This record gives sequence, structure tokens and C-alpha cells, in this order.
Amino acid sequence: MRFTIGNSTLELIRGNIVEQDVDVIVNAANETLAPGGGVSGAIHRAAGPELAEECARIGGCPTGEARITAGYRLKARHVIHAVGPRYSGSPRDAELLASAYRSSLLLAARHGLQSIAFPSISTGIYGYPLDEAAPIALATCRDVLQSHPEIALVRFVLFDEETFRSYERAAQRIGLAPARE
Repeated sequence: MRFTIGNSTLELIRGNIVEQDVDVIVNAANETLAPGGGVSGAIHRAAGPELAEECARIGGCPTGEARITAGYRLKARHVIHAVGPRYSGSPRDAELLASAYRSSLLLAARHGLQSIAFPSISTGIYGYPLDEAAPIALATCRDVLQSHPEIALVRFVLFDEETFRSYERAAQRIGLAPARE
């Protein structure tokens, strides 16, 4: 599913984020930037041990922020490590989740990266409900793309059908109109 936002494209696809041929993929990271399970573990395994070594040198990242590293053995040249919140039901969760997406996009723009692939941040072991997280993710990306046309492509790489459907519903709810092919 594809949407046009200004001069940029926002895509929703099913797939594996480590296989994306984009400038940068986003890792749903923990605050220590250490390899974990889920998306983080898959990215670290595909990139090789050098990624964990670079992350250790960075020394961590607060929730709601992002850091950038090389991509090593990935197709993507870089990895942005975005730390989303552990879901608590607090209004602050939404602010921190939006901040993780916004920080990632602004970091990509500062580094001249034109294509970025996101997973669904915080919806795995961090427990953020998909139907709450998806509209925050999409609305934040839409808003940033409106002021950063240098980012040509934002792709959400969604691992399973349930996550993909949730993002489709969220796109409708926030008023994204599918692009004409």
C-alpha cells in the first residue's frame, strides 16, 4: 500500500526489515543499544558483530531518541536505533513513541539519507497495542515528511498480517489516501 505525502512516498509492506534495500533501516532498540530479541536481534544477527561493537561504543540512548550506526553486512548503509517506550497506558507513552519516530526521521534527514524502513516500534515485547501505536507512527511520519521533502521514501516493513492490517486501518483513520498507480 502506497501513499503520497508532498514529494515523498510512504509505503506499507509485509516483509523482513533486514532484507530492505534502502539507505537506512530502523532498529527497535533498547536503551543500552544491546542486541535483543525480535527486530533488534534479527538486525544484529544480519549486520554482524561489528554492529554490537559500535553500539557499545555509543553507550546507550534514552527512550524517545535515536542514534545512527553503519549497516555493516546489511543491504542498508546505516541503522538508526530508535528507543520506543515500554507500554504503561500513560499519555507519556504516545509522546515518547512519536518522538522515537520523529527523531529517526530527523536523524536520517541530517545525514542526507533519502529512504528509510521502519518496523512497528514498541509493539513487540514492549507491549504497545498495535491499534494505538500504528496511527501514532503514521501520523508522525506524515507530519515530518510535510516539512522534510528531502526524505523520498518511508517504508513500514510489517512482519505479519495482523500488524499490516492494523497499519492499513490506521492509515484510513488518519486520512491517508492511497496513491494512484
